[in-house]
Amino acid sequence: MTAEPARELTALYEEIADCPNCPLARTRTQTVPGTGPAPAEVMCIGEAPGAREDQLGLPFVGPAGRFLDELLASAGLSRESVYIANIVKCRPPENRDPQPDEIAACRGYLDRQIELVDPKVIVTLGRFSMARWFPGESIGGIHGQARRIGGRVVMPMYHPAAALHRGDLRPVIVADFAQLPGLLAAARGEGDASAAATAPATSTPRAAPSTATGATDARPAATGSTPRASAAPPAGAPPLATIPDAEGSTEQASLL
Repeated sequence: MTAEPARELTALYEEIADCPNCPLARTRTQTVPGTGPAPAEVMCIGEAPGAREDQLGLPFVGPAGRFLDELLASAGLSRESVYIANIVKCRPPENRDPQPDEIAACRGYLDRQIELVDPKVIVTLGRFSMARWFPGESIGGIHGQARRIGGRVVMPMYHPAAALHRGDLRPVIVADFAQLPGLLAAARGEGDASAAATAPATSTPRAAPSTATGATDARPAATGSTPRASAAPPAGAPPLATIPDAEGSTEQASLL
């Protein structure tokens, strides 16, 4: 971690630890700002801390975190090489879904983390982090389909916890993570990595967000939209060099 971003992240973590901006400040054990190097080429963004994270102050330390470690390793990455955070920095009571005002209260913190980490690829884990860049979309409709947004590649994926509650999602998540090396190569400008590409079809469904993976480690996943039957990239997927821009080249302001 380079000195200046490290100092700024430390200061940001201290600011988050004293945050009174939403009701979660009254129920948390401690804040869970994030962990990892800065800068980092890959940033994974989940939903909210679970019970274990609330105790330890670190993201993704329960069963879903162990699965995330496996997924990163399968893509040639490690927890030590990526930056991991959540859109909400405090645990919602009883692991309920984060509310719009809670997400909004933490938005500025996440903005600053993204600025300091400066990732080439952002991996959204679950529907709530996905909704920041793809409002109105369904996780079942766009998972594994990368877009260029604001100069970065954003890849929506199911939350790892989804596979703990729905075994049929495990191979889907594994297949989506298998695209990461190609996405990263393309983001670095290292030639054609089309074998790993999953680009959207001519149109993307505009459905309500799926409830399959809002969950963190201890939150039960509700049944939601059914994933694509095949985890393989669609026929005719273009090279990663042609990852399409999302509609509008900047991040969306709407969260849900």
